[in-house]
Amino acid sequence: MSNNSDGVFGALHHRDPVVSENPGSANIYEFVEEKHIDDVKSMESTKQPPKLQRKLKGRQMGMIAIGGTIGTGLFIGSGSTLADAGPAGALVAFAVMGSMVFFVCTSLGEMSTFIPTSDPFNHFGARFLDPALGFAFGWNYWYSWMLTVGSELVACGIIVQYWLPNINSAIWSVISLLVMFSFNAISVRGYGEAEFWMASLKVSAVLVFVVVGILTVTGATGGEFIGGKNWHVEGAPFKDHIVGILKACIVAAFSMQGTEIVGITVGECANPRREVPRVIRSVFWRILFFYIASILIIGLVIPNSNPNLVSASGASDIAISPFTLVIKAAGADWAAHVMNAVVLVTVLSAGNSGLYACTRVLWVLANEGKAPRLLRRVTKYGIPLWALGFTSLCSAIIFCISLAGNQSVYVFLINLSGLTGMGFWLGISLCHWRFRRSYIAQGYSLDDLPYVASFFPFGPVYACTLLVIIIIGQGYGTIWPKFDAVSFVSTYLAIPLFLVFWLTWKLTKRTKWIKLMDIDLTSGTLLEMEQNGDIEVFAQEEGGWRKYTKWFHRKSD
Repeated sequence: MSNNSDGVFGALHHRDPVVSENPGSANIYEFVEEKHIDDVKSMESTKQPPKLQRKLKGRQMGMIAIGGTIGTGLFIGSGSTLADAGPAGALVAFAVMGSMVFFVCTSLGEMSTFIPTSDPFNHFGARFLDPALGFAFGWNYWYSWMLTVGSELVACGIIVQYWLPNINSAIWSVISLLVMFSFNAISVRGYGEAEFWMASLKVSAVLVFVVVGILTVTGATGGEFIGGKNWHVEGAPFKDHIVGILKACIVAAFSMQGTEIVGITVGECANPRREVPRVIRSVFWRILFFYIASILIIGLVIPNSNPNLVSASGASDIAISPFTLVIKAAGADWAAHVMNAVVLVTVLSAGNSGLYACTRVLWVLANEGKAPRLLRRVTKYGIPLWALGFTSLCSAIIFCISLAGNQSVYVFLINLSGLTGMGFWLGISLCHWRFRRSYIAQGYSLDDLPYVASFFPFGPVYACTLLVIIIIGQGYGTIWPKFDAVSFVSTYLAIPLFLVFWLTWKLTKRTKWIKLMDIDLTSGTLLEMEQNGDIEVFAQEEGGWRKYTKWFHRKSD
């Protein structure tokens, strides 16, 4: 821009003066100069703001969504559901939570395909509910994942120390942060490719685990035939009945957090019209298979009375995780080392995805004036480097706090993110409810939507109901059998913090609840982007298993 403007003004400065033949008219020299100055100012005023680059492919988006969900909650913490509810109760819990995640994903898919954005939580909340709620959703999502990245750095150090106990774990944590930062700083395509292969490793680990588990249950590995023996021990198949299932549902819901990251990738998807519906449809079935199959195998091989099911809760407990115990039961003494490597990749993948999500959400907040303008800067490769650096710095500070002798501050900060994942899902369901009602009220046809969520309005209502029950039930253990004030406050600490964000923006900006007829359904849509040439138009394919199960994804009024 500077070179062009210099050339314009340089030519004007060195030209010969031109005087009008009409003495009463204005000097053409002045007119031409003013015209060029106005043109330059117009060019500067219409200069496009920096944008992210749409280079994520469908296969990368699918693996990002799966990789963000298959984490330590499955590999290490899933055994507690078996201890709480028994083998059948754990299956019911994961099936119920899987169905809820399905409706949350379809709700997010319908809105994100219609309005592709890199921060659906802030944008949809502000657009369909109340600008103050969008502000609260955006900042809560950012600090939740920022804290999670910090905790994953701690976990990385602990995992590597399993092999190298004499080296300070902080060294491995710093290396892990540099790796995560590098993947995110190169390009969005580089991040997507790295996440694709890390998620592929996790998926492969689950598949191998299921196969080994089946061989172990049938006695094909050389041991005794187990069959359904462990479904008939004390506490099986259902333990504590409905109470046990509710407790297992809470653990299952937290284990599945991260699925919503696919909504953030829409802002950098090369073809949202085709890829987002594909990802939304396939991710649910894959996730449900991985979790249901894994829990089934664990329940068949390990009795629910095994104390290790309750003891395994963190990265340091890999030797007694349910996955390790099942593989050991097959006669593989090296199981702990293999699972430790898988969990290391899992933690790196979770941190990598978390850093990506934080960066994009913070960048959108900055572009909307809800965060410092400095964070809007984007490199020529489409990377919001300032937002990435700020988030990495904050996560590094969280990690440093964990090194302090008194862990109370670190535990306090981590507890802040406790219920935020459930809150995001609740917000997505509420936004979808309002979006669809507004869309119909304003006279639009569902036939024009790129993707239509199934079973509306049952889907968002069902999801909202379950999420409210989970949020309330999360503090069950702090109230009964004995009230624990400290644990109770720690459990629900995220709720008052959300209210602080919401009320601060609402009172300072005097925002109001948006009426259905006032909701903006025209600007920033996929159709507008395609017409403006911001997104390449692709043909929307319909084939494969999709055409045979079209009834399941029918359009609902």
